[in-house]
Amino acid sequence: MSELIKLQNQIDGLRAEIDTLKANAPEDKLSMVVYSGDLDSLLAAFIIATGSAAMFEQVTMFFTFWAIPALRDPNKTPPPKNFIAKMFGMMLPKGSPALKLSKMNMGGAGTALMKNLMKEKNVMSLEKLIKTAGESGVKIFICEMSMDLMGFSSKEMIDYPDLKLAGVAKFLQEAGTSKVSLFI
Repeated sequence: MSELIKLQNQIDGLRAEIDTLKANAPEDKLSMVVYSGDLDSLLAAFIIATGSAAMFEQVTMFFTFWAIPALRDPNKTPPPKNFIAKMFGMMLPKGSPALKLSKMNMGGAGTALMKNLMKEKNVMSLEKLIKTAGESGVKIFICEMSMDLMGFSSKEMIDYPDLKLAGVAKFLQEAGTSKVSLFI
């Protein structure tokens, strides 16, 4: 009888381990830190995000530092700002149409060439990719600390279905349960 009790205890232990593994298994989601504000990096980020939205249950993008200006709406007037915030606002691109390539920009000629080539080859523009990401349920979190440092306000950001301000803890919570995490 004691052999049966030992066997039952082993089975119960294995079941508990399996339950723990199931509870801690990564979920079918992608989490991405978007740090670069270059056109080519953001194109890659949104191509991956929209493609992943078809494969994963959830896609989360966490925009920080130099990527945040891509989410500024060029048609919105920001609230009053202090001198430093005004300087950041003037020096950084206002929205995705103002972004430049990281390499071979050549005073804007490379960027214009790339945009024309994308149009010619039927590759979605960054603006269309952002819209598609929103329609596909891709979540965007903007780093609150970076927003504060650069003097940006949520009132000057694009209208996007699931855009929220968040801290790094929120991103780490998302990434901690993701099958895939990327840094772009």
